[in-house]
Amino acid sequence: MRRRPVVGSPFQLLLLACSFALAGYAGVRLLAGDWRGIALWIVGAALLHDLVLLPLYSAADRALVRGLGAAGHRAWTSYVRVPTVLSGLLLLVWFPLILNLVDRRYRLATGMSADVYLGRWLLITAVLFGGSALLLVLRLPGVRRATKRRPPAAH
Repeated sequence: MRRRPVVGSPFQLLLLACSFALAGYAGVRLLAGDWRGIALWIVGAALLHDLVLLPLYSAADRALVRGLGAAGHRAWTSYVRVPTVLSGLLLLVWFPLILNLVDRRYRLATGMSADVYLGRWLLITAVLFGGSALLLVLRLPGVRRATKRRPPAAH
């Protein structure tokens, strides 16, 4: 018996076609300017990611899994991975402000100083790791909530 491929609803197909059209329009507009610079940037970013960053964070992840030891603790890696990825993403997007690499034009254009971004990023990172640690503690098998300690209701 031959199976039909799953296509999706008409709304999903329309949404997919619109996203491809929007991506195509953005690509045409983007390449209308400095297409060599953009192509060089995309290739450079791909090479930087694939040849430098991927081996670095893969090695860090392996070290984390080995450091946690037993197979029961492997589930804990998500509680380290998620805040690390979110904090790293924030650093990647905002690194010129976090590392105070902006020049005088930023201060003149915004009227703000970039001195506060490092402290805020560190605070956000601490909150992410603290929240993740709290979730881990609440989900440990030995930690029981008050609702679990009640005796079963008599029927």
